[in-house]
Amino acid sequence: SPAGDDTCVAGNRRSPLTVHQPDGQELDQPDGLSRPWVRLVLAISLDGRLAPPGGGAAQLGGSGDRRVLEESLAWADACLIGAGTLRAHRCTCLIRDADLLARRRLADRSEQPIAIVVSRSSGFSFDWPFFQQPLERWLLSSATNQAGFDEVVEPAATWPDTLNVMARKGVERLVLLGGAQLIASLLQDDGIDELQLTLTPRLLGGETSWIPFKAPSVSNLPAELSDSRSWALAEATPLGGDELLLRYQRRRGLGNR
Repeated sequence: SPAGDDTCVAGNRRSPLTVHQPDGQELDQPDGLSRPWVRLVLAISLDGRLAPPGGGAAQLGGSGDRRVLEESLAWADACLIGAGTLRAHRCTCLIRDADLLARRRLADRSEQPIAIVVSRSSGFSFDWPFFQQPLERWLLSSATNQAGFDEVVEPAATWPDTLNVMARKGVERLVLLGGAQLIASLLQDDGIDELQLTLTPRLLGGETSWIPFKAPSVSNLPAELSDSRSWALAEATPLGGDELLLRYQRRRGLGNR
């Protein structure tokens, strides 16, 4: 479940091809990366759905999923949230576990990562809990007349260029919380470096897949993403409650190998 404060959870970067490490060791991030490392964090059904057929806010993951979500938020400088996801939940995920908050304080970081909302327009309600949550709020949008945000960032023409803008603002680690349209647009530009998916023991049906069936960008995904060599399994960890955490890291530059 990608965004509501009581419905979101995701994980820390650990050593590749190892079982879950309780202390949260991390995958090696490539040296010289000029943009933020983007980690997608989702809880999904066995058939890849984010929510029941009726859509709306959903809580799929259990307590283990919540923990690995909070670990990812503790790792991140910022989280990226689609406007539709925010409108559905009206809040975002917060780190609550004391040890993770203490870890961020020890590293002289804010207790919560920056929440970056992606929207083509304004029109958010100040009555939403999001605007009372104890975190820094950015808006990634061409709509500059939106109060309630600490910073408005003008998006560039492509996601790689937009991510470079974020890097210049000090964002090096970015957690992507959805929704599906935002995920598809980043995949279209091959902008996701890591998939962290919690499989939950249910079949939901419907069309609320984490990659939307009808998004125009889906038909234009880079061909390399369909190559099995493009994704390296980094972790497969049972979380309890018959849930399974899977993490894949993007392999780039395969060429004709």
